[in-house]
Formats: sequence, C-alpha cells, structure tokens
Amino acid sequence: MIGTIINVAAILVGSALGLLLKSKFRQNMADVVMQGLGLCVILIGFSGALKTNNVLLMILSVVLGGVIGALIGIDRRLNDLGAYAQRKLTRNTGEDNTFARAFVTASLVFCVGAMAVVGALDSGIRGDHSTLIAKSALDGVASIVFASALGPGVMLSAVPVLLYQGSIALLGNLVAPLLSDTVVQEMSAVGGLLIIGIGLNMLLKSEIKVADLLPAILIPFLYYPVIGLFS
Repeated sequence: MIGTIINVAAILVGSALGLLLKSKFRQNMADVVMQGLGLCVILIGFSGALKTNNVLLMILSVVLGGVIGALIGIDRRLNDLGAYAQRKLTRNTGEDNTFARAFVTASLVFCVGAMAVVGALDSGIRGDHSTLIAKSALDGVASIVFASALGPGVMLSAVPVLLYQGSIALLGNLVAPLLSDTVVQEMSAVGGLLIIGIGLNMLLKSEIKVADLLPAILIPFLYYPVIGLFS
C-alpha cells in the first residue's frame, strides 16, 4: 500500500498546486494545455495498445466489457458521483458540471493503464514500489495541469486511485497465479486502447463513454483461464 499512498499524495499535492496556478491560466491558455495533454495521453495509449498479440481478444474484450459497463452504468454513476460531490463540496453548480468532468477524466487517466495494474501488483506481492513511484511523478505533473485547467474535481480522483490500486495491491497474492506475462500484456493493451479514448475526449471534447468500457480490462484476465480449461 505504500506505493499507492505515495501516488495519492502526489495527486493531492499536484492538484493543490494546479489550483494555485489556475488564476494565472487564461481560458485560451488552458484550452491549449488540455489539447497538448490530450495528444500526450493518446500517444501513451497507442504505445500500450500496440503491444497486443491478440487483436481478436482485444475486440472481444471491448465488446463484452462495453456491454457489461453499459448495463452497470459506470459512466453515469461516475458522473453522478462527481455531480454529487460538486453539490456538497463547492458552491458552483456550473451548467457544464466541470467538477464532475474533471473528476471523471482525471480518475480514468490515473487508473487506466499498465503502470496502475503492474505497479500495484509489484507493490503488493514483492514490496517493490518503484513502478508506482514513477507513476506518482507522472500523475503529480498531470494533476497540476488538469487542476489548473479543469478545477478542484481533479483532487477527488485520489479516492478511486486509492481504492483501485489499493485493492489490487492487497489482493495481489491471490490473483498472482492467474496473471501470467501474457495476461498482463493483453490487459495493458486493452487499457492502452481505453486511454486513447480518454485522449480523444480531451482533445476533441467528444463523448466516448470510456468508463463504461472499463470492464474490458478484466476480460483477458478471465479469458486465458477459461481457454486453459478446454485446451
């Protein structure tokens, strides 16, 4: 859990710095920064997604994951949570609900990806926190930019990071036997594809419901043990 706590602290500190700098960012400057960060997020996503060795599994993961996520309503629930937090924690209920958008965007960026999964597993199983420490540095810088452009909702993203990475770290010893290099690689590749979706939302202000696709990351984890039963 030490690596996750460091990650959470980096997000909180970065968000606080970003809010302090927010007044210095004119809207046109904030828009340019967000577009640049969107391009970087897309690049990170491509670098992960292209590592797949099983494109059909990626397609299957996205289809099944999307169906599951839509049935659960993950995207709607996250936005509702962000809107609820905005009502409770701020006096501004802006028409475009920027607090919720900041919370959802930052949460997805910080939780989706290879470093979150692999780093949390290394932290929980081997006590090696180096990957999460490196991720903390990246998330800290990103949270400065996010908070300065989108506002205080970014700070709340520390909560899902704590729950997500903390759970993986604590359950690491239980799931480790099922996480071969192939499984982790394909989970990371699917995560990379979702990161591209996040980047497109940031860059084009599109409405790809990446949160509803989150269960896709778990499909490779389930796929290989099931295939093994029939081989």
